[in-house]
Amino acid sequence: MVNIKMALPGIQTLGQLKTSGYKSVSIKDEMRNNLIQFLKSGKSPFEGIFGFDDTVIPDIERAVLSRHNILLLGLRGQAKTRIARLMVNLLDEYIPVVKGSELNDDPLKPVSRYARELIAQLGDETPITWVHRNERYVEKLATPDVTVADLIGDIDPIKAASLKLHYNDERVIHFGLIPRSNRCIFVINELPDLQARIQVSLFNILQEGDIQIRGFKLRLHLDIEMVFTANPEDYTNRGSITTPLKDRIDSQILTHYPESIEVGMKITAQESKLTVDQTKNIHIRQEIRRLIELVAYKARSSELIDEKSGISARLAISALENIVSTAERRMLINNEAGTDVRIGDIWGIIPSMTGKMELVYEGEQEGPYSVAQDIIDEAIKELFLEYFPNPEALKKAGEKDPYATVKKWFGQAYTIELLLSEPDAALKDKLLSVSGVQELLRAQKVDKKDETFFGELLLHGLAAFEVITKELIDNQITFSDQLADFLNDLNDN
Repeated sequence: MVNIKMALPGIQTLGQLKTSGYKSVSIKDEMRNNLIQFLKSGKSPFEGIFGFDDTVIPDIERAVLSRHNILLLGLRGQAKTRIARLMVNLLDEYIPVVKGSELNDDPLKPVSRYARELIAQLGDETPITWVHRNERYVEKLATPDVTVADLIGDIDPIKAASLKLHYNDERVIHFGLIPRSNRCIFVINELPDLQARIQVSLFNILQEGDIQIRGFKLRLHLDIEMVFTANPEDYTNRGSITTPLKDRIDSQILTHYPESIEVGMKITAQESKLTVDQTKNIHIRQEIRRLIELVAYKARSSELIDEKSGISARLAISALENIVSTAERRMLINNEAGTDVRIGDIWGIIPSMTGKMELVYEGEQEGPYSVAQDIIDEAIKELFLEYFPNPEALKKAGEKDPYATVKKWFGQAYTIELLLSEPDAALKDKLLSVSGVQELLRAQKVDKKDETFFGELLLHGLAAFEVITKELIDNQITFSDQLADFLNDLNDN
């Protein structure tokens, strides 16, 4: 094929295009040919998609090589739309179209009456223009109010009146989104939301590659790569994909959530939108990033959350942004030049969670705020166990309790109150004032510079395992031993 990028400045007419050696190919062949080049070079057209290298991406590549229309099926937040948008990388950088054509007519294979008549009139002098691949992507969100006219087209009475044409003249047709996406990738998101009678209008496009509008004997042989996205939960909640339509979609590809914490962390880091000041002034430990991802994982496996609805990757992304903003707010209040994100800042992510969880009946009874707190505690427990011994396992095994000193300190009715806006220096002093904390940190070979973080993790972890009690009220977290407090109150009385 001619190097279109080099030929672009000089090729402005049909005659010049013919002499250049340009050959027309269908969009499916175009994508197939470009994918072959990607595979041979070892590069990927789907840069920035993590966790799908051995599952989803190979399925998509096989579908493209097979020249298939595609359905991406998966729960929310599984990068379905992102993948569809990246498919433009499989298109040629530029393609020629007949100038003025609303259907992106190929100058060598025109489909519209306008283009055919213009070429018949001007011949090799027919003007052409060039369309970049980024302009060859069309996306439509399926909603119940979408009509056949929106997608396929309808008679336009205004056009008929202005051109003084009869209604049986095909020039009075106003083409819908799909015909105007000729030689493009056309994506319908949330396909089950499209009414069944509207889905029927897609049958011919997928099977025969043409459309019919109203009663016109009009057959436009369109050249379109059709991509659909759907959430399997939508099949029962809002609608379904009709069986004949599913049968006509060549490849159905299942997406999934990240299969490891590390992949989830990559996605969250890539997608989170932190400001330059936040990145510069606020340090986010890897342990904090891991904790955020653990929250998302624990939410996906929680019995209180509807697993069919799923927990979007957006939960972790929003949570990371919120926890950084929680640290930033504290830094600004205390007029500090910089700060570290703390374990205590994790409570600032609850607003990022409550709107992204579909609760089952038991969860509704407990309430979204309490469910979010429980999930955070489960995530803290898992992170805690990566650095400290399991209090429950030690008790069962009858081994020496490394937490005995800490428990005794709280058992003497001592409490520690940590403000969420506590300055960094004051927080460290309070944490290390708890008897046994420094000894435990030394036993785990914690560096001096990390004492604040791991001291805080220690107390939050022990509270999550119910060794001590944690109470969050407004802007303050209080660690104590409730039984000791109760007995102390009795003695005072």
